[in-house]
Amino acid sequence: MLAIDVKDLRKEFRVQKNREGLSGALKDLFKREYREVRAVKDISFQIPQGEICGYIGENGAGKSTTIKMLTGILVPTAGELKVNGYVPYKDREKFVNGIGVVFGQRSQLWWDIGVIESFQLLRKVYRVPEADFRKRLNNLVERLELGDLLNRPVRKLSLGQRMRCELVASLLHNPSILFLDEPTIGLDIVVKTEIRDFLMQMNREEGTTILLTTHDLQDIEALCSRVIMLDDGRVIYDGGLDELKTKWSKGREIQFQFANQTPIAKLKQLTEGINVGWTIENDVTAKLFVPHEVSVSEAMARVVGGADIRDIKIFETNTDEIVRGIYQSGSADVAKKEVATS
Repeated sequence: MLAIDVKDLRKEFRVQKNREGLSGALKDLFKREYREVRAVKDISFQIPQGEICGYIGENGAGKSTTIKMLTGILVPTAGELKVNGYVPYKDREKFVNGIGVVFGQRSQLWWDIGVIESFQLLRKVYRVPEADFRKRLNNLVERLELGDLLNRPVRKLSLGQRMRCELVASLLHNPSILFLDEPTIGLDIVVKTEIRDFLMQMNREEGTTILLTTHDLQDIEALCSRVIMLDDGRVIYDGGLDELKTKWSKGREIQFQFANQTPIAKLKQLTEGINVGWTIENDVTAKLFVPHEVSVSEAMARVVGGADIRDIKIFETNTDEIVRGIYQSGSADVAKKEVATS
């Protein structure tokens, strides 16, 4: 069964035009002009139950607009969408019991009361039986180590503490789908790692479907096997993370540390006939760049067979560099054309 099913989804906004100068401002006061802005442009994708999917793109690409439609906050202009079999903006009462939402820059906790009191209020909102609530709360508090925080007002929590409490708040009613919009924004690496580990464990043990929107692509690498990439309201890539790297990364770098000084002429001779490049770092260290079309094992075998080596390190191009390169090089425009014609 599909957790999320989106077909030709579109969202348009009516935005006021602001005319220039004092005369323009006076005209706007009495007769406003509007223009249509299409934020999401006929996108389609499906997410099966139990998958962790990354939803990425630059600011203004349409990510948050999509999330708001999937959670029932916005009504689509056109297209179809179902989440857990429900149309979010039509079946709100039944629909919300099956989803949890964490917006990294907005809180669902009450600022001036204790954390446990916020949880109790949410229990009533979602109509969770007391016994089920206690069992679920105790499990989540233990896993996220929140025992000392329950009686503190939310305003006295650090950002990392609050985000862990936000996660608990979104999961108290045991939803099958979790929407995460920038859940690790502003957090230090320790807290980020704790949250990633928790999400992986929950997905593995409970089969929770997670749609993750983030600018921190280390979150994507740590959690997601699949990525949907947006640009200007359109899907430009939908597939595996490994395939994304293969399609758009330039290749791998292999760093060799030699037992003694090895001239670059000898290194080039060892790899003659294959399309690779050498860079000397110091007397005993050099890097070999291997494009994706060249076999890494063949390149390494040639060097290992012809030189005395102390150490080898392989550097993959990370997702952050790939995505940045796609947008900076204009590859996003090429990708949109490929998707449109496929």
